[in-house]
Parts: sequence; C-alpha cells; structure tokens
Amino acid sequence: MKVLVINSGSSSIKYQLLDMENEIVLVSGLVERIGEESGDVTNKVFPGTDRQAVTRIEQTIPDHRTGMELAVDLITDRDKGVIKGRGEICAVGHRVVHGGENFHEPTIVTDEVILAIEATVPLAPLHNPGHLDGIRVAMELFPGISQVVVFDTAFHQTIPPHAYMYALPYELYEKDRLRRYGFHGTSHKFVAGECARLLGKPLDQCNLITVHLGNGCSMTAVKNGKSVDTSFGLTPLEGLVMGTRSGDIDPAIHAFLAHNKGMDIDAIDVMLNKESGLKGLCGMNDMRDVHAAIARGDDKAKLALDVQAYRNRKYIGSYMAVLSRVDAIVFTAGIGENDATVRRESLKGLECFGVQIDETANTSHVHGSLRISLDGSSVAVWVVPTNEELAIARETKLILTR
Repeated sequence: MKVLVINSGSSSIKYQLLDMENEIVLVSGLVERIGEESGDVTNKVFPGTDRQAVTRIEQTIPDHRTGMELAVDLITDRDKGVIKGRGEICAVGHRVVHGGENFHEPTIVTDEVILAIEATVPLAPLHNPGHLDGIRVAMELFPGISQVVVFDTAFHQTIPPHAYMYALPYELYEKDRLRRYGFHGTSHKFVAGECARLLGKPLDQCNLITVHLGNGCSMTAVKNGKSVDTSFGLTPLEGLVMGTRSGDIDPAIHAFLAHNKGMDIDAIDVMLNKESGLKGLCGMNDMRDVHAAIARGDDKAKLALDVQAYRNRKYIGSYMAVLSRVDAIVFTAGIGENDATVRRESLKGLECFGVQIDETANTSHVHGSLRISLDGSSVAVWVVPTNEELAIARETKLILTR
C-alpha cells in the first residue's frame, strides 16, 4: 500500500511517497517558489530503490497544478522514478493546518469537506488556501483515488472549554468561533504515541508534556492520551518564544504601537509574526547562529536564549499543575531533538518536581529516541524524533482500512 503525503502551501508543495507495508519512505521532494519568475523542484529517492538519488529541476512553475505534475512525473519516471504509474498510489494524504471545530479526526475528502475547509480560511488565511489548491489538484491528477485530510487542529479538539475559551465577550465565540485551537497536533500526537510505547504503557494511561521546538514552537499537556491544553491559540502566534514569532505578549502592546508609533494593524501583525521572537531579540532566528553568537560573547544572543528557555520552563511548570501527575516530558522537532543546551535550560530548576537530567545522555549524539533523565527521576525526559509525514500516512491508511 503506497500513500502519497502532500503538504501544499501558498507557494510550495512538500511531498513524500511511503510504502505502508513496512512504513519506509520511497521518495520525498519539495516544489518551491510557485508563481514566481523562477521555481525549482528537488526530488530525493531513498536507498533501496535503485534509482538516481537526487534530481533538481529549475523552471517557472506558474501554479500548483504544474508543480504537482512535475512531482508526479519524477515519482513515475522510467529511469528516475520509484513506481511505474499513478495507479500504484492507493491514497493521497493531505496536511491541513486548520479544521476549526468541524473536524476531530482525519476524514475522506468530499465536496462538503472542501466547503468546510473553505469556511476556516479566515482562521488560517496563510495556510488553508494553499492546502485547498493542493487538494483540488490532487483530485484531478488522481481520479478515483481516495484523498484524506489530516488536520493539525484535530488532536486538540479534546481540550475542555475552560482551557480553550478566551475571556472575551461570548458572542465572539458564538458568531466568529474565536477560541484556542492549537496546532502541530499531528506532531504532538505522534510523539505522544511513541513515548507511550517507550514507557511500555498504553497511551490512554499516560500523562505527558510534549515540547515541539523548531522555528515554530508549541507545547501540549496530554492527559490519558488526550490533549487537554496547548500553547498555540487562535493562531500559531500565541505561546512560546519562536524563531520570528513573539509568543505571549500583553495585548495592549497593539494599542501602544498604534497610538505611539503610528503602526497600523497589518504592520503590527507582520512585526509580531516575522520580526519578533529570537530574531527580534538578537537579530538571528536560527538557534545554531544564536549559540555561535553566544560563544563570541554576544549579550543579546544570550538574552534571546534565556528568554526562550524561561518561557519554555514556565509552560512546563503550568502543565505540570494541569496534569497533576506527569509520566514524561518529551522534546521533539529541530531544536527539541538536537539542542542539548535548550533542553537543559528549559528544565533548569524543575528538580523539585522530580525532573533529573542525565547530562551525559543529554549531550550525546544519538539518532532516534533517547531517554535523557536519570533512572531515579520521577518524571522521565525523552527526546523523540517527530515524523509528521509518517503520521499522516498512518492516519490515511487507518481511515481506509476501517
């Protein structure tokens, strides 16, 4: 059973073809700069397929259809491809950032589902239009093949009202559905399941704090296998300090900037999403650059690291209070999986809550899942690599085999 996973953005398409009989990746690729003067496609074939490893195409890619056709042609190419034709693909799984309150689990695409996703565009104007383009093109290119959508928000639909409601006039929720939705749900669900397996416990008996740290960062409190709180809110701006996003701020800062700096709402939104976070504090949004600057004695870089780690620590502590009992804290994504310093600083001072780090394990370079807490730690700490493409492929396979 081969599943094509697609993550279609406003100007890009990420794709991955997996053989779900043994859950191996056959090919992955990225179509970039759709709609610009010059675009490109990078297609990587994985070992064992006996084909050319990497193919790069540079050309104008006017729309998503052209981009998807290029990707499919590479996958099925006689010399460079890994399958003989489109008919070998059993299903297409799509990542969709926002499902609103309509979707609690993955679902097969229908006309009604497309209309429901269109209705969430005001909640995710940067993401959902691109997802819809990818879905529509895939339906044209793969007629008769099941299309499944997997929502970043679905895992968080178990969050109770007292955690997802904002203390705003209630009619804003009734009429406009302003509430906390949360994102990165596919990643949080995947690493929670992997951690439960590593702990040797059923997921529905596990209380976990999953910490997704990359250029975008989020944290989720998982109680008995279900999300009960998460740091992202109505949008992916709320919560932790990120590469270019501010995370939590005083809402009155908007009014201050408007009244005292003459900034309009669009300029403020751009600043908070693209010019804040680590970048706003020290001019760098890549944590590797931040560490290098700290080594050179850059005080602003050190401040940026301290601010991010402190915010992480506050959220971990608050989610400990939410969960009462915590079996494990799980770090994942680019920074979470690879940055021992950020992990250490994010857990500093939590020894009184039973968190004891094994620094030798924390600083070791091991690919794959790794426990980084001491044997006597009452709260286990794990590093678990995320794999959202595999998670989407699994969900797609599951919904088709029910």
